[in-house]
Amino acid sequence: MTWHSDLPPPQARIAPATWPRVALRLGLMALAIFGGLALHMILRLIERPVFGLRRPLTAPLTQVVCRATLAILRLSLRIEGQPVTGHAALVANHSSWLDIFVLNSATQVYFVSKAEVADWPGIGWLARATGTVFIRRDRREAAQHTSMLETRLQAGHRLLVFPEGTSSDGLRVLPFKTTLFEAFLAPDLRDSLQVQPVSVTYSAPEGADPRALGWWGHMDFGSHLLQVLAMPRAGQVRLVFHPPIRVADLPDRKALALACEEAVRAGFGGGGLVGV
Repeated sequence: MTWHSDLPPPQARIAPATWPRVALRLGLMALAIFGGLALHMILRLIERPVFGLRRPLTAPLTQVVCRATLAILRLSLRIEGQPVTGHAALVANHSSWLDIFVLNSATQVYFVSKAEVADWPGIGWLARATGTVFIRRDRREAAQHTSMLETRLQAGHRLLVFPEGTSSDGLRVLPFKTTLFEAFLAPDLRDSLQVQPVSVTYSAPEGADPRALGWWGHMDFGSHLLQVLAMPRAGQVRLVFHPPIRVADLPDRKALALACEEAVRAGFGGGGLVGV
């Protein structure tokens, strides 16, 4: 599923005078991401045989790289509430490729993503290296996906899921799909697992289209990246970490998904318009 707006996406023209800024920031981002990726691969040679699925060395490195990227873009991060600790998963609304850097900057998580992301240049390589769980949109593989998520959760990984199943323009919360919530109700997890809803709200720079940081539909990644790099400041993103929900307190995955959606929508800027 891919969400499409009734309105065309914003097309900001990049003025010739801003190209030096774009080139400098692009170079700094490449240095931070691919330099961090090279160090990450070296550390994994030590980490994998010693710690197995646990990543005590590379997970903090991922946070450093993501925070550096936000600083390069001049995207300020405002955090409300406390990220959950211990045996837990997180769910959030999804607006942009920027979500990966934003959420990783705030807390150590492992993303659950559509399989296509693994093949994206740059972001796909980073996602694979940092332990992202890739799933295909195929109901026939639902049981396999659930088993894979259970394994990672039992290993102590805090997985972060985007239950909308697609990204939007950043002005709305789309209805949550319930399929992936099934893994949270596994018998070995249900009594101890908590799920924390997270609201992610972007505020575009003054004078820019309110949707400027959203990335959706068939928007080209390269063009959108250049538009963000060209902004003097990329604006602000607000993260609201809501109180965790005990899985054992809900009867089934639909009730759990609905409770999470309501929490995310309540903390979303503009009231979380219902998307279609």
